[in-house]
Amino acid sequence: MSTSADIGVTGLAVMGSNLARNFARNGYTVALHNRTPARTTALVEQHGDEGAFVPTTSAEEFVAALERPRRLMIMVKAGEPTDAVIREFAPLLEPGDVIIDGGNAHFEDTRRRERELRERGIHFVGTGVSGGEEGALNGPSIMPGGSVESYASLGPMLEKIAAKAKDGAPCTTHVGPDGAGHFVKMVHNGIEYADMQLIAEAYHLLREVAGYTPGQIAEVFRTWNRGRLDSYLIEITAEVLAHTDAATGKPFVDVVEDQAEQKGTGRWTVQIALDLGVPVSGIAEAVFARSLSGHAGLRAASRDLPGPHGAPLPQEHAAAFADQVEQALYASKIVSYTQGFHQIQAGSETYGWDIDLGKVAAIWRGGCIIRAAFLDRITAAYDGRPDLPSLLSDPKFADEIGGAQDDWRHVVSSAVKQGVPVPGFSAALAYYDALRAERLPAALTQAQRDFFGAHTYRRTDRDGAFHTLWGQDRSEVSAG
Repeated sequence: MSTSADIGVTGLAVMGSNLARNFARNGYTVALHNRTPARTTALVEQHGDEGAFVPTTSAEEFVAALERPRRLMIMVKAGEPTDAVIREFAPLLEPGDVIIDGGNAHFEDTRRRERELRERGIHFVGTGVSGGEEGALNGPSIMPGGSVESYASLGPMLEKIAAKAKDGAPCTTHVGPDGAGHFVKMVHNGIEYADMQLIAEAYHLLREVAGYTPGQIAEVFRTWNRGRLDSYLIEITAEVLAHTDAATGKPFVDVVEDQAEQKGTGRWTVQIALDLGVPVSGIAEAVFARSLSGHAGLRAASRDLPGPHGAPLPQEHAAAFADQVEQALYASKIVSYTQGFHQIQAGSETYGWDIDLGKVAAIWRGGCIIRAAFLDRITAAYDGRPDLPSLLSDPKFADEIGGAQDDWRHVVSSAVKQGVPVPGFSAALAYYDALRAERLPAALTQAQRDFFGAHTYRRTDRDGAFHTLWGQDRSEVSAG
């Protein structure tokens, strides 16, 4: 077999097949491989007219079909299946070849694989791919890590198949070394969890407090999507809420079981944030909200707990409340992105990745699930000040969130009075208030720690660590 393929894709489930088709549609010759050859055959039979494909039936044949340096993309389940594919193909490769992992791998696994393969002269590129099945086919947001050399070989191809922002820029960039790409994709998914939770809370408030029907709420969301909340998730929310179930004639949202599932990347975001000491309370509440929704027995046992029984607002007040919910949603969304970018910044510093936050925001403007109009402004904020400590430090975002805060507080207090759970809105507001506070009650917490565990404390009036002899005469001693 001639070495004619520009890139190879192994793992031809929906995402792998669609990425292979995307490469082919963009003029690249694509070698195909799957553990089950029937999938390879089916792809060629159904979509062979979309471009040049080289079907193969073995690892050796697949590798032989690739031009040098070989570029081999793995699209299998994360974890051991990915390691198994690497063990199968790595011995067939040569120094300078590139293995790309496009799955949702844990970034620490990616760091390990990159290190092990680097010792053999093989480049390993852990690559976040966002946009679902449609994005994979028509242009996803792509977040590759790995070496600078690997991006020189692979980057032009990724830039061609990636989504394009409104200004025409490809939604991909070299994120950083080893696990940087998968780390950024992990945080992307964490922000996605928060975004979806906040939208769900807005829907819940409009239904329970404003008294709107799902169809009316769909129109509210369509209106919002023409303004500053313009985003993919707002767009599809309107579509879901407007949909009627064919079998029952009820609003579709009312026949879907209220238990949200998760695949784990949101949990990883929170777990890693804890390791890094970064507060991502909005993302955490979104993860916990999904978890709580799944505890059907606990919820059933708690249904008779007492709570308020307020009636929905009079119709003449509902529209004004909806406007306030829009303010609360926008402000909370800014906080979610603030927390996510803080985590990326912390990860970059911890692992020495030197991630450009402005470029991350730029490649999220198209193709990915959290694509939104205001990412243009986040990009501009970081481009204007690369050392920006927080999105809330940007004057424009600070002014907007300041202008929204009265309505934001009203919405949260209304939810509390009506007994409507809004953990995302509440956590975002608490984070905002904690950041702007002159002093936090952490002073008391640290004093308590010193009392029961001699953990010491620092003073506001002089340097050093101190300990109070609580069990003796309560005098203070220097602790270094």
